[in-house]
Amino acid sequence: MILCITEKPSVAKDIASILGATVRRDGFYEGGEYKITWTYGHLCTLKEPADYTDMWKRWSLGSLPMIPPKFGIKIIEQESIKRQFNVIKSLISEADEVINCGDAGQEGELIQRWVMQKADCKIPVKRLWISSLTDESIKEGFRDLKPQSQFDNLYYAGLSRAIGDWILGMNATRLYSLKYSSSGKVLSIGRVQTPTLALIVQRHHEIANFVQEDFWELKTTYRNVVFNATSGRFTSLDEANEVLAKIKDAQFVVTEVSEKKGKESPQRLFDLTSLQVECNKRWGWTAEDTLKLIQSLYEKKVTTYPRVDTTYLSEDIYPKVPEILERMTPYANFISSILSKKLPKSKKVFDNSKVTDHHAIIPTGQAPTSLVGEERKLYHLIALRFISAFYPDCEFMTTTVIGNADGVEFKAIGKVIVEPGWRIVYASEKSTTIEQDEDKILPPFTIGESGEHEPSLLKKVTQPPKYYTEGTLLRAMESAGKTVDDDELRDAMKENGIGRPSTRAAIIETLFKRRYIYRERKNIMASNAGIELIATINDELLKSAKLTGIWENKLRKIERGEYNASDFIAELKSMVEEVVINVLRDNFSKKIEIVEEKKSKSRTIRERKRITTFEQVVCPKCGKGHILKGHTAFGCSEYKNGCDLKLLFEQYPQTLTPSKLNKLINNR
Repeated sequence: MILCITEKPSVAKDIASILGATVRRDGFYEGGEYKITWTYGHLCTLKEPADYTDMWKRWSLGSLPMIPPKFGIKIIEQESIKRQFNVIKSLISEADEVINCGDAGQEGELIQRWVMQKADCKIPVKRLWISSLTDESIKEGFRDLKPQSQFDNLYYAGLSRAIGDWILGMNATRLYSLKYSSSGKVLSIGRVQTPTLALIVQRHHEIANFVQEDFWELKTTYRNVVFNATSGRFTSLDEANEVLAKIKDAQFVVTEVSEKKGKESPQRLFDLTSLQVECNKRWGWTAEDTLKLIQSLYEKKVTTYPRVDTTYLSEDIYPKVPEILERMTPYANFISSILSKKLPKSKKVFDNSKVTDHHAIIPTGQAPTSLVGEERKLYHLIALRFISAFYPDCEFMTTTVIGNADGVEFKAIGKVIVEPGWRIVYASEKSTTIEQDEDKILPPFTIGESGEHEPSLLKKVTQPPKYYTEGTLLRAMESAGKTVDDDELRDAMKENGIGRPSTRAAIIETLFKRRYIYRERKNIMASNAGIELIATINDELLKSAKLTGIWENKLRKIERGEYNASDFIAELKSMVEEVVINVLRDNFSKKIEIVEEKKSKSRTIRERKRITTFEQVVCPKCGKGHILKGHTAFGCSEYKNGCDLKLLFEQYPQTLTPSKLNKLINNR
């Protein structure tokens, strides 16, 4: 018997139908030589301190640092999880071979390996590695099963990440809570969350300490065209007035006229971070909102694997693209022109050197007929980006005119789009964040011509940095705190970003839950507790985005087999020992209070927004009942028969009140 283990019941059902395992049993499907079962995400977790020794049950400074001689795993203490694990363990004992069908990523590998280890799996294991859940992809994946050993480094990287987070999180959280917290409150410290909080607090101080300064810009109008002085801004009004008086009665002379052709390439395909940034910019969605929605699109088979950090496609995808485009019938008016000739194969789209496990997020070609509301908006965004990638460049003509008035140089620039190229795809978009430079057509100018002009001064004030939004914070995490707009430079810095694309949304949400940060409209603000915590942490190892980025780089190297996992763990152990010593020596006596920040009106309205479109999905807790789902889940229909409704509410933040939920469930 061949046993397939998936990460979700819905994926198990899809694979079972393809393999002909159509008989549903308690916790698995079977048919022919196959049985297909599932986890509910993580069934196992690293042991807690108290599981190693009674000395670590009680929080005390004397017991720190806590470093087990060997890390172990355990089954999560939840009845439905234990029940499903026992099903998996029993099936493994009967099987001749296991196929790991977990999500094709670091976390998916860790989930499956832990379950198989705990179930004492001794039989051969193969790996299903696919980038979408369409029937074609699943069939192709089963024709090309890979040895599990090929993904050992991926597992070591995931294990190193989990152990590293345990070592730092468990020790530093107890250390700072016991030393600096008031009223026994927990001060959560994390390898990624604390440097992220430090970025937000640093921005808070930059804004709070910013001193506005006046400055003046010199402009002049000649032949109804506004020219800007090339000398830059004036910080002294007297100096600005002096120059203004000097040129007021002078003739304006055109000294140079030039035209230059330019091209603008299509926007890069989406990785998870750029997708989250775009959705936050357009619609104010949180990173977590976008992750949930794109995960849903993946599970509905209309888009590819979402937890990716590349904006490129591998070259083997190129022959498949025309078929994908042909099947995207709602966009036929855009697609017909690019399929009428050979599809371009640009290095800006197809580049094997920029793709590791998965390629950029693209449509699968499956019809998006079941999508409504926000899911449809998100799919449309991804579809247009994919289609536009195969359009020609946007071509424009830039005209630059240089003029002079009594020795003071001025410049005017006009930009005219000659061939819109890929921008045609976005022409009908009412709301788009694509920066459309307004066509500024300059009248004909001749070198040497001159005439009267109207100079003027425009007073402005310097502006402080802007508060982070979720979009700009994600970018800062991606580049370890550096502001980077250039795509090529972004790619180079991703190796040293803090966190991974799949975990950054959860890190931000953790900071909200810990009350270290709060939302004010779209802005992310540091709370007093967050500000005080970062002020209390003197050790740069704990809060430096740069250093955390270096650790992330080492984790990526472990994944590629270029760095030893044991060395990474040894470094973190040494670091934690140093942190404990430094904090115990600290005589700082102020205690940190954690209080809930007042919600803004806009935040309250957003949290009350009702989701009106539902579908039924299998309850992830009991595996039997169903839940109502928009892009969040609302509770199990079997809760009266043992499923814990309260836990469902905690796991799936929702917008319906319990009474309305019960009414919906009972009236179904």
